[in-house]
Amino acid sequence: MKIALHKYLWAARTILRKFSFGKIGKQTYMGPPIGLIGAKNIFLGDRVRIQPGCRLETFDGGKIIIGNGVSIGQNFHCTSSGILLIGDNTTILGNTFITNIDHDYTEIGKHILEQKRMVKETTIGDNCFIGYGAAIQAGTVLGKQCVVGANAVVRGEFPDYCVIVGVPGRVVKRYNLKTNTWEKVAH
Repeated sequence: MKIALHKYLWAARTILRKFSFGKIGKQTYMGPPIGLIGAKNIFLGDRVRIQPGCRLETFDGGKIIIGNGVSIGQNFHCTSSGILLIGDNTTILGNTFITNIDHDYTEIGKHILEQKRMVKETTIGDNCFIGYGAAIQAGTVLGKQCVVGANAVVRGEFPDYCVIVGVPGRVVKRYNLKTNTWEKVAH
């Protein structure tokens, strides 16, 4: 398999970053990021591929943990003040946002970004596929092998083997383990 020269350069740059991250696994590369905040709390598994333009940000001791074999498209933005986990062999397309942070807004007259952060568990299961432009909001738990459609806005808990689309995101299909088929979900 032929790998483009720029990916070798990204890999070399990633190796130089090893000491500033919590962990960078084997055969992992990252295109030029827009921003990294709290890189010591970012953990990348083996064979992680991140395209250019990412923003990875941890606050207040939060952690971003990306499993093995994960592929992430351009302009990915991820923020964490707790533990945010992206499971093994997940594919995340470009212009996607994932967070475990909500901002309080109850103090009238005070800018929202100056109000306290509310951390809610956010976990992406193994073998998930997150479509282009999706927003995975704080408090989302995706089971194994979930598919999130393009531009979906997702919040809540979703079971293994489901397809989630829309704004707000809702399950439209589930995999039936008895019949080995994807079935539409009645609403």
